[in-house]
Amino acid sequence: MPKQHYILLDRDGVINQDSDEFIKSPEEWLPIPGSLEAIALLNAHGYKVVIVTNQSGISRGLFDERTLTAIHAKMIDLVQQQGGNITAIYHCPHGPDDHCECRKPKSGLLKQFAHDFNVDLTTTSVIGDSLRDLQAGEGVGAEPILVKTGKGQQTLINNLNLNALVFENLYDAAQSIITRSKT
Repeated sequence: MPKQHYILLDRDGVINQDSDEFIKSPEEWLPIPGSLEAIALLNAHGYKVVIVTNQSGISRGLFDERTLTAIHAKMIDLVQQQGGNITAIYHCPHGPDDHCECRKPKSGLLKQFAHDFNVDLTTTSVIGDSLRDLQAGEGVGAEPILVKTGKGQQTLINNLNLNALVFENLYDAAQSIITRSKT
């Protein structure tokens, strides 16, 4: 049986439009053009997609777990309409001052995923739009990939010496991953 390959994605700013006011409802969750198609493209080429996302809006009292579940149900449904699938979603509900191990840039959620799916993270790519996404991936030896959507362009400006591949958006990153896997 061939080895399964996974791609780990941040959510806000990578798959959907980000907001400094947080995404607090399914109505506020709006996909970035091409992102849903990118997930379907990755799936079509044998990659399983897992979401790893900080959701401090829960600890801030802006929304609850039920609302987050509804937001994710919308995302999953829209991905499926494009022919794609999300294998799993891991989220950190804590705020920046909670000192948990799961909030990126710490790697707790990635380690939990690796344990749950028996995956060697050094063979995995982590795609995000912020430095903390990349740091979480680097912390476990995964390949960090930055997209310029969401906070990505500002992340690039603020960190000129990033040790990461950089793409305009998730679709471009997906195309590169597929092309590189063929060589």
